[in-house]
Formats: sequence, C-alpha cells, structure tokens
Amino acid sequence: MDLARFPRRRYTPWPTPIEKLAHLSRELGGPEIYLKRDDLLGLAGGGSKTRKLEFLMADALARGADTIITVGAVQSNHCRLTLAAAIKEGLKCRLLLEERVPGSYRPEASGNNFLYRLLGAEQIRVVAAGGLNAALPEMVSEAASPAHKSQEGRRTYVIPVGGSTPLGALGYVACAQELLSQCFDLGLQFDHLVCTSGSAGTHAGLLVGLLGNSSRLPITGINVSRPRAEQEAIVHTLAEQTAELAGLRGAVPRETVLCLDEWLGPGYSLPTAAMIEAVKLLARLEGILLDPVYTGKAMAGLLELVKRGQFAKGEKVLFLHTGGSPALYAYQQAILGNPGLG
Repeated sequence: MDLARFPRRRYTPWPTPIEKLAHLSRELGGPEIYLKRDDLLGLAGGGSKTRKLEFLMADALARGADTIITVGAVQSNHCRLTLAAAIKEGLKCRLLLEERVPGSYRPEASGNNFLYRLLGAEQIRVVAAGGLNAALPEMVSEAASPAHKSQEGRRTYVIPVGGSTPLGALGYVACAQELLSQCFDLGLQFDHLVCTSGSAGTHAGLLVGLLGNSSRLPITGINVSRPRAEQEAIVHTLAEQTAELAGLRGAVPRETVLCLDEWLGPGYSLPTAAMIEAVKLLARLEGILLDPVYTGKAMAGLLELVKRGQFAKGEKVLFLHTGGSPALYAYQQAILGNPGLG
C-alpha cells in the first residue's frame, strides 16, 4: 500500500520504541510481554490520536479550514490532542464534550479538563449523553455565522469522535508498517498483538496495515465502550472502508476481528478493580503509566488472558500503549483511595 499519495502532517519525527517488559514478564511467568510506546507520540502528552491527526489535519488545511470542531467524552484524550494539533497549525479549536456519566463533568477538574483550559480551547460546550447529534450542527452553524457584519464566518472542519474515519485510520495503517519494519530491524517476531478497541480507528487501521503487508500477526482488541458483537461490527466496517481508501485489494476477513468485552465493567470510563490493579502493577513494576479509561482496562484483559493460558510460555506478546496518562489525575481517588473497590 502506498500511503505517500495522502497529504500528511508529521507530529512525531521518529518511530515510537518497542520495549520488553522484563519485570512484568517475569512476574507473570508465561509469555514475554513487549510494549509499543505510542504514549510517546508527539503533541501535548502524546497518545494514539496523534497518528490519526496527521492525516486529518492535513486534510483540514488542504480544505482551507481555520477552525477545528471535534467531539469526545469529558476527559477525552482525542480532544486534548486535536486541540494541540490545531494550535500547532495556527487554527482555532472548539470542543463539544459528551457527559456520558451524569455529573462527571467539572470545569475545574484536573486531567484533560485542565489541559483544555491550559491549551486555550476557544469554546467548550458540554451536553448530556446522547446530545451530540443535535449539538454538533449547532456548533458548526454558529462558527460559520460571522459575529459582526464586517467579519466573515469561520471555515470549519469537523473531526468525529476519536478521529476514527477511514482517513484517520490511515494513521494506524502507517503504524502497522512502522511496526513491521521495527520487527525486521530488531530481529523480533511477535505471536500476538493486544490493543484497546474504542472508537475503532486504531484497531481497524492496524488490521488493514497488517493485512496489506501480508502479516498474519493476530490482533486481540479489548473493548472499552461497547459489547463484543457491536464493537466487532464497527471495527470490521471501518476496516473495510479504510482498506478501500488505502487501495488494499480484497475484503477484510470477518474472522480477523476480535473484540473482547469482559473487562469493560459497568461502562465506558467507569473504574474497575481489574483496571486499578493493572495500572498499579505497570507503574510499580515497570515505571510506566497506563490510563484508567483505555490502556488500564486493556492491560487488565491481557493479564487475565495470560493467567488463563491464552498465550503460551515463551511466546512474544506486543501490547500497544495508546497513551492517555493525563486522565490519571482525574481518577486519583478511584485508583489510590478505594482499595476495596469491587
């Protein structure tokens, strides 16, 4: 696949490293666990959305946009990184946040809420769960309307939740190519890849990138927002759309899409005991920060799969660290203050 034909901004001028988690691997006594450090991607605080934004922001600039509007949850890593990318490109940015858990939004909160204000979002609007579809056209219309007769309206570019469009997912097609090149250089051959599966762009892009490069590396997605059947359908649809855009011949086999939902807990962004255990374990064994919404739950899934014998002793398992650690600061009480959480 030739991605060079797609305009791209570069926010990370190097491949993210692959690290062996020697202490964790020894603790588990089974497979060798490695980490692909996409938490070290460029922009403010890093994370997987940076790769998607390289393609999306290039498209926005090509279309002459001067204002980016994007949407996400109240502690959205995607919104933080989109805001940072807009600043990098000299554009204005407005955020539409969905309060998926009633009462969870506090303007003065730490984590990403603090960073939205620090980075200077032009507008932050918060709606109740299910209110995005009505509120988004209103925000676009408001931005397009001039504030004064002497002014022109804004030229807006809307980026959906997670940047998970076929164009955005090309960021993880590129990541798959990067990963395979690193494996060749390092003399590594992985048996499994584990990643979070949320808005689906990361998972779908990886699938397409691996298939397009004739790799048989299986991917296990750990759901953070939806039941298994629903998530697998979303990932598969987006993967097929991304494959078509990238010029991959042939369909994406449905059996390559695996999204496990056992570690979702009561819902998106809601803490679980397994997530807390995983976040603490990686911090105290490897000095690596996971986040409470995505990678904490995905790592909880990986740890349990190891305990079940899903990955054989001596196999090499790669975990994609999609970032998000700024959200930790909004979960201090849940992670350190509720030791008896069930």
